[in-house]
Amino acid sequence: MISLLHEYADIFTWTYTNMPGLDKNIVVHKIPLVERVKPIKQKTKRMHLDMLLKVKAKIQKQWDARFLDVVHYP
Repeated sequence: MISLLHEYADIFTWTYTNMPGLDKNIVVHKIPLVERVKPIKQKTKRMHLDMLLKVKAKIQKQWDARFLDVVHYP
């Protein structure tokens, strides 16, 4: 299976810039916020260290592939 993936590596994409025909409405997600409503701050949830490291690795992979972006809501 791995050799097959390496053989056809040119058909896979790893960044959004390699997918110019993809509609941004499909891949861009926004958090709907109501104006003049104060957000509720919740306590930080603790998780096991091994799970935390896996989550951080996944987020870093998506960040490196430029699938994530920092937004600042007013």
